[in-house]
Amino acid sequence: MQTVTLNNGVEVPILGFGTFQITDAQQAETAVIEAIKAGYRHIDTAQSYMNEEAVGRGIAKSGVAREELFITTKIWVENVSYDGALSSFERSLQRLGLDYIDLLLIHQPYSDVYGAWRAMQTLQKQGKVRAIGISNFAVDRAVDLAEFNDMTPQVNQIEINPFQQQTKNIAALKAEGIMPEAWAPFAEGKNDIFHNAILVAIGAKYNKSVAQVITRWLIEQDVIVLAKSVKPERMSENLDVFDFELTEADKQKIAELNEGESQFFSHTDPEMIRWMASRKMDV
Repeated sequence: MQTVTLNNGVEVPILGFGTFQITDAQQAETAVIEAIKAGYRHIDTAQSYMNEEAVGRGIAKSGVAREELFITTKIWVENVSYDGALSSFERSLQRLGLDYIDLLLIHQPYSDVYGAWRAMQTLQKQGKVRAIGISNFAVDRAVDLAEFNDMTPQVNQIEINPFQQQTKNIAALKAEGIMPEAWAPFAEGKNDIFHNAILVAIGAKYNKSVAQVITRWLIEQDVIVLAKSVKPERMSENLDVFDFELTEADKQKIAELNEGESQFFSHTDPEMIRWMASRKMDV
């Protein structure tokens, strides 16, 4: 598996398996087992996904040594404070059944992110977390966090897909030493992406699916990709992307698809912020 290196020297498998919206416990456990069997070594979960226990069981039953796996979880909004980050991290660790986490993220750019960041720096110094980062932060918020603290975020997990390409933000994050990581690379199927004429045509040239074209497009930008599927055949397909390369013409055609806005919601929308503040999940 190809890897990328974070600003603290930690290596991350460039392809990760996402578990968002896999809420059924048995399905989540099985999906993790199958993903690891397919070849994934990077598993992404979060407190708000409500599946950390199932993901942990899948990891334990996979038969793969812990040190060969890269596990990410995220601190939900209600726990974003110094004390909240420390205590909720311990609960996540217990639910996952692990001794340490490879990557810990602040899930949303709200509440006491500075207090939570100081707590995460402490966890990293203690060896309980190998890398720390953020998710859904604008570049200026990421730089602000870095400049007024001891550590620069190692990762920023953001929405990146053909309709929301974030080209300038990817470049700006990399200039700050922050690795971009793509959630919803397939836009969760929005805009009928799997039948998009441009992507289908590019895929046909290489005998690849639309999902494989998108994954390859992100890999060639050195962006970590999180793909989700509960189907073993799709898991294997999403990993089979290292035997072809896109041409500049292919990339220019993909650039034409960029709409320059989220396919889901804006993180600067006051109503969305209020909704997240009210979403108590007891995690």
